[in-house]
Formats: sequence, structure tokens, C-alpha cells
Amino acid sequence: MLAEVLMALIDTARPTSTEHPGYTQTLPCAARSVVPARSLVRIALETWGLGRLADTGALVVTELVSNSVTHTSTYSIRVTVSRPGETFVRIAAADNSKAIPTLRTLSSDHEEGGRGLAIIDALTWRWGTDLLPRGKRVWGDLKCEVVE
Repeated sequence: MLAEVLMALIDTARPTSTEHPGYTQTLPCAARSVVPARSLVRIALETWGLGRLADTGALVVTELVSNSVTHTSTYSIRVTVSRPGETFVRIAAADNSKAIPTLRTLSSDHEEGGRGLAIIDALTWRWGTDLLPRGKRVWGDLKCEVVE
């Protein structure tokens, strides 16, 4: 099953540009999209020699995709992994909702949800939201060391 997912991912993931290398894939806005999103992040990071960030990146994209699934009624999401600079990697999920996510303060440790952005905030160097003509993109940046 994993081999089939990886083959489909390799067949459909597309480079974003030569100026800022990256990969992007459009996925259904459904819980099952977490698996290919995580694979996209892991493959991109390994390709760039940043495999040490793979677990963190996979967790960040899991929360981004899960937030879109939970809080929007969009049909698809666009997951992107890019290198806008030498010192960081950006992991993003775009959907058709204009609702801006906010970092919540939980009133109890017993609440089952509401930790997605708190996890992203804890794992990333910085995170944010970009409004798009047809929705928004939520992103998180992971710092990476430049090896010379």
C-alpha cells in the first residue's frame, strides 16, 4: 500500500520553480490525504539532504492538513514544500476557505482537539497565513543549517 502511495506521489507531485525549489500536490480535503502529504514532505526533505527534519516536517504537514479537513468545507487542498531561502524550508497547505486560523488557548488538558496551531507554533521557527484570491495558505517554516 505504501509503495502505491509513493508511486502516485512521485507521478503527481510537481516542482514549483527553479528560483525557489519546491514540490506541490493537490489532494482531497480528507483525512486520508495526510499520508501522501507526509510522504511529499519526507521525499522533498530527503532530496534536499534535510532528512533530519523529516519527522518534524511530517508532523507539521499533518496538523496543517488536519486543520483544513476539520475547519473547512473545501473539496481539495494544495500542499507545498519549498525552499524560499537557504536557511529554512516552508511547509504549507492552501484551501478555499477565507477563515483565518487563530492560536487557541485551551482551558483544560482534557480537551481532545484544538492543539493543531499550538503544535505548529512549537515546532516551527515561524508560521503564518497568506490570503489568496480563492482562500488562504497556512504555512510553517523550519530552520535548516546550511552545510558548506
